[in-house]
Amino acid sequence: MKQDYYEILGVSKNATPLDIKKGYRKMAIKYHPDKNPDDKAAEEHFKKAAEAYEILSDENKKARYDQYGHAAFENGGHGAGGFGGGGMNMDDIFSQFGDIFGGGFGGGSFGGRSSRGRARVKGSNLRIRVKLTLEEIANGVEKKVKVRRKVQASGATFKTCTTCNGQGQVMRVTNTILGRMQTASTCPTCQGSGEILDKQPKGADSSGLEFKEETVSIKIPAGVTEGVQLKVNGKGNAAPGNNSMDGDLIVVIEEIKHDTLKREGTNLHFDLYINLSEAVLGVSKNIDTVSGKVKIKIESGTQSGKILRLRGKGLPSIDHYGNGDLLIHINVWTPQNLSKEQKEFFEKMIKDENFEPNPSKFDKSFFEKVKDMFS
Repeated sequence: MKQDYYEILGVSKNATPLDIKKGYRKMAIKYHPDKNPDDKAAEEHFKKAAEAYEILSDENKKARYDQYGHAAFENGGHGAGGFGGGGMNMDDIFSQFGDIFGGGFGGGSFGGRSSRGRARVKGSNLRIRVKLTLEEIANGVEKKVKVRRKVQASGATFKTCTTCNGQGQVMRVTNTILGRMQTASTCPTCQGSGEILDKQPKGADSSGLEFKEETVSIKIPAGVTEGVQLKVNGKGNAAPGNNSMDGDLIVVIEEIKHDTLKREGTNLHFDLYINLSEAVLGVSKNIDTVSGKVKIKIESGTQSGKILRLRGKGLPSIDHYGNGDLLIHINVWTPQNLSKEQKEFFEKMIKDENFEPNPSKFDKSFFEKVKDMFS
């Protein structure tokens, strides 16, 4: 079982964004690979802290984690078991440090950049919507979509940035009352990659990128809900330079309205209309489920408003806690246009005790009489 993200960062579930950032900073410093060389256990703690921070620092991801736990990011979600299959790597982790430790953190003897070189620049993310039927949501599905994204053009070459000499950062020295202070910031010319375009092929933009249409396969887990965002690693836009990494493809789930079934969490609702004779005599009916038609039996004397429950015939939960139920709402349809014989019959029944709204009384002989009259 995976360790709780809040526990990893040493914060409570009511922690503020600042508390979460402080918790991650503390863990990152404690288990940083430069401080713990050749210590596999420390490196594992370092990666876990980065994974926890990536989820808890994002408002939407944090809300999903609080509701579903780790299962929200499994089998197509985002995190250690995301679409990319490999989770976060060291480049992903060190890219967080500009926000956590400030621009100067990476320029010292401790922090990753001096020992690992310049930071990798990541391309921008792309966002698409994928529409799913209830049947697809019930079973999980693999979708193939066409994505138009930026890639490095064939023949594009890059050279060392002359502004930062390939470091990806520029150093500034300022005089203060405390003495001379040195700070580092991202190079404005190469945006931190340490490289600039040398040769621009025909059809490429000034960054050496061009648009390309690509078919992307997306595995969507069962039980997703409207608005859930999934991530396909590395299928967003590329960034310029040899030291860059592609952005991600963000997949937003959109649910197609079903003709007869209504969704409420993992439960499904079905409105079943029966006529008065069927309610009186009882009947068998075929109804829709996400796995096909099923036959149910309506007992004689069933009242309008009764709800029948088919356990496990709803949708699966994304956190693997089982399936919801299918709730069948019985609605008895009252006839509006009667023949002379039908009208005479119901006029005779107005004062019949079996027609009185008294559920404590039940006379089977009445239903036999009605059956004979309508047969």
